[in-house]
Amino acid sequence: MTEPGSPTAGVARLFDALADVYDGVGVDFFQPIAAQLLSAMAPRPGERWLDVGCGRGAVLLQAAQAVGPTSTATGVDISEAMVVSCRDSARRLGLDNVVVEVADAQGLSLDGETFDALTSCLVLFFLPDPSQAVRGWLPLLAPGGRIGITTFGGLDQRWKDVDEVFEPYLPPALRDARTSGASGPFASDAGMEDLVRDAGFSDVRTVLGSIPVRFADDDQWHAFSWSTGQRAMWLAVPEDERPAVRAEAKRRLARHAGPDGVIEFEQPLRHTLARRPA
Repeated sequence: MTEPGSPTAGVARLFDALADVYDGVGVDFFQPIAAQLLSAMAPRPGERWLDVGCGRGAVLLQAAQAVGPTSTATGVDISEAMVVSCRDSARRLGLDNVVVEVADAQGLSLDGETFDALTSCLVLFFLPDPSQAVRGWLPLLAPGGRIGITTFGGLDQRWKDVDEVFEPYLPPALRDARTSGASGPFASDAGMEDLVRDAGFSDVRTVLGSIPVRFADDDQWHAFSWSTGQRAMWLAVPEDERPAVRAEAKRRLARHAGPDGVIEFEQPLRHTLARRPA
């Protein structure tokens, strides 16, 4: 359980609140991103798999199916509500090889257990010290074990145009590379590769990807933005000012909509892959 005063306690509270709606508003986002990461990682039957920051299981449940019933796919997440949801999904799918536990990705320790592969998808930029976190993940892999970390690549200028409605309200922690890509390790392929290499990994490389993100209308965009980590941006806006921000976002979304009202953005992705030295 996360200590109330820990640096990641706020992240736990945010995702506990999101658990009921996360990946549940009809926008195809987390599943195709997970599929791209697993395609780059190429899971093999029998591998022991660890997914750090598993959420509701977008990566974990696909990995569990790939490694098969003779092995185990373990997921950890800081949010107790996400862990409960992920366990329920595994049960519904009949995946008996899934283990999900509450744990903090920052300073993660699993009692000496090691894995053949470790994934972490759209998690690292929520952590207070990403470099330290990745260094701590190294001993969780067996020698020669593989790691795959997914972060956002660039930012579609259309999406950036809409997200700028939040800019006047955002504290520094939401203005840095976690959201803007303007600085730090998340700003470039080389930055992420250096972070992973400095953590002790070898054979570091980048696989780039991209997915289309479609919203039926501005209402679906609004629901999506409240159902993901972007909720933190809404919460930074004073409640009495949110209607005006919502109206401005609607105006900007309209200029990017097609004749049928559908709004489509492109989300570039960066999958940073490496190995623990043998």
